[in-house]
Amino acid sequence: MKKDIHPDYHEITLVLTDGSEVTTRSTYGKAGDRLRLDVDPKTHPAWTGVHRISDTGGQVAKFNKRFGGLGIKKS
Repeated sequence: MKKDIHPDYHEITLVLTDGSEVTTRSTYGKAGDRLRLDVDPKTHPAWTGVHRISDTGGQVAKFNKRFGGLGIKKS
């Protein structure tokens, strides 16, 4: 392995959205830095299974109006 080409790998503290802290190793920042997460496994729908649709400016309604009939056969 070549010397002096790899980034410094050290311990940092992750602060989750609920305020709990986890110590991990990373190349982020300096040793002892804290990284605050906006999205983590406790809040993200991919891990929690709770999905929420936020209709900003009627985008969902506009989408449904344009593409709502696709895939439905009319007899």
